[in-house]
Amino acid sequence: MKKAIAWVLSSGLILFCVSWSGVVDGDPKTMQELREIYEGPIENWPKPELDSGIAFHELGLLPDNPFRNVDSLKPVIELGKMLFFDPRLSSSNQISCSSCHDPEFNWSNGRSVALGHDQQEGRRNSMSLENSWMHKDLFWDGRVGSLEDQAAMPIQDSLEMHSDLGDVVEKISEIAAYQPYFEDAFPGRSISQETITSALAYFQRSLTSRKSDFDYFLDGKHDRMSDQQIRGLHLFRTKARCMNCHNGPNFTDEEFHNLGLHYYGRKLEDLGRYNVSHDPKDIGKFRTPSLRNVMETGPWMHNGIFDNMDGILNMYNAGMARPKPRPGLENDPNFPVTSDLLIQLQLTQEEKDDIIAFLEAISAPSFRMQRPSIPN
Repeated sequence: MKKAIAWVLSSGLILFCVSWSGVVDGDPKTMQELREIYEGPIENWPKPELDSGIAFHELGLLPDNPFRNVDSLKPVIELGKMLFFDPRLSSSNQISCSSCHDPEFNWSNGRSVALGHDQQEGRRNSMSLENSWMHKDLFWDGRVGSLEDQAAMPIQDSLEMHSDLGDVVEKISEIAAYQPYFEDAFPGRSISQETITSALAYFQRSLTSRKSDFDYFLDGKHDRMSDQQIRGLHLFRTKARCMNCHNGPNFTDEEFHNLGLHYYGRKLEDLGRYNVSHDPKDIGKFRTPSLRNVMETGPWMHNGIFDNMDGILNMYNAGMARPKPRPGLENDPNFPVTSDLLIQLQLTQEEKDDIIAFLEAISAPSFRMQRPSIPN
């Protein structure tokens, strides 16, 4: 919120100055007071604006990744990394897991939807793999609960790698240079579907996002966040209601919500979670993505339809999409209803800019990762 303050100068002129004041528990706060609050302990931060029944977890630093720096896992992760970048897992020998999950794009790919076998477009945006060890469900629709199961699906999907796990086992088994890596990773076990997917899964579990300015701020380096970013943090927690869905150290509630972007009854229809649960209440629901590194992983949404964060904020500000039934569907009892967590927010353009500035603060740039040497 902005407040105009006037001073009458000795010359008789009136000087107007605009200063920022937030509202915390009903008390106006100057920018200096707001900064002092957020530079203090998290337990003293203003309470977030949440709807009833929300299972809330406070923001904070990511916990240590339990799969990194574990000696017994290092050979498994090294093997998984090779397999992840090996295009021979696809039927064409041209597409690897890294084709859709590139480290230089924060383990996404910068496309609205992925390109797969024979340059076919997929239906959904490639989610980042960062911090995937923390997720309880995977894919936009939560169809699997383990990274082992997740690793197998793109390999066998006809639009993606268009292969078969049995064929992949045969291919990899014929490459003698792979043998010592499998022996180190899985002593006494043969090359199999289980060892391949396990190696891929543990490599993905090892991926952790880089520290952001927000993380450094929480560590006491308070100059890493600007006043605008702190205002954005405050709005994120309060007026903008973002923490109803994006809370906890990984900025996600791990739940499924309907944002009205399902295109029900239309050509681009995607029923989301319903395809897994077969519960009509789940039609059009998709998993809440993590917002860590969000400004580095666009385009956004399950179908990648937004390539501009200001456009996304405009949609949320309006209460998100509220599609109406097409002719003939007016009485359809399964027509999906946009989540009631989404309401009109009345955010000003300056407030939206502040929120975007905060999203920049929780985003760290990608890094150039040396690709592994692939056994031949």
